[in-house]
Amino acid sequence: MSLNSPDIPRWRIGEAAKRSGIAAANIRYYEKEQLLSPGVREDNQYRLYTDGDVHRLRFIRLCRAMDMSLDEVRTLLALDGARKDDCVAANKTLDAHLGHVRERLAELQALEHELMQLRSQCDGSDGVCHIIEALHAQADEPLPVHLQSGGAAKRHV
Repeated sequence: MSLNSPDIPRWRIGEAAKRSGIAAANIRYYEKEQLLSPGVREDNQYRLYTDGDVHRLRFIRLCRAMDMSLDEVRTLLALDGARKDDCVAANKTLDAHLGHVRERLAELQALEHELMQLRSQCDGSDGVCHIIEALHAQADEPLPVHLQSGGAAKRHV
């Protein structure tokens, strides 16, 4: 292996973070989640990263910027694109993700409508804020059934 080989470990986590655009804490997390192999360690136990690791981190960053879940990223990382089955799996993963995105868009549009309704409650000209009144009134109402199980709606990511 030559010294210029992309597989030779070269950088500690700070430099890999800088080169990939991913924070060191996230790199450690991706290793823990097995999206990145533990790789080579120096005698002092510092992890060394290769060009291939940095490329993989950039790939993860790109997928996460598209709001993909770790499972979706894991699926895409497992594909090399050299087989027809890989293309089918990539399409299936993206189609499912598009479904999640469309669902989230509908949720955001409903939220926008709710916020616009709330905003229309007050123009700031009265002695009291009707927005605050409306929020307190909503807080006094029973929780909707979908929120009674202990939290907000389950998010995809």
